[in-house]
Amino acid sequence: MTEITVSDRAARRIGEILRNEPAGTVLRVSVEGGGCSGFQYKFDIDRERASDDIVVERDGVVVLVDPVSSRFLAGAEIDYVEDLIGASFRVNNPNATASCGCGTSFSI
Repeated sequence: MTEITVSDRAARRIGEILRNEPAGTVLRVSVEGGGCSGFQYKFDIDRERASDDIVVERDGVVVLVDPVSSRFLAGAEIDYVEDLIGASFRVNNPNATASCGCGTSFSI
């Protein structure tokens, strides 16, 4: 399986978000059915790790991805962008054949 990565910008922002959370808190990224394109990305703050989670670490922050979601995210980069419509996490996913304008849902 191709690795999931976290950009430097995303790692910095995740670190800022988690700074005030209890030790061991991580960001969980998952894929769910729904959204305007068929699937959508979900970002949660989590304190629970499953034994089969994929662990992505960058600059001291940890991102967890469950095994089912990891199939949809293989080769993807989790990034953080600031543009005219606001700031958000964005997934640069090579598996997505289409995505919505806001970048939170996709199809394959």
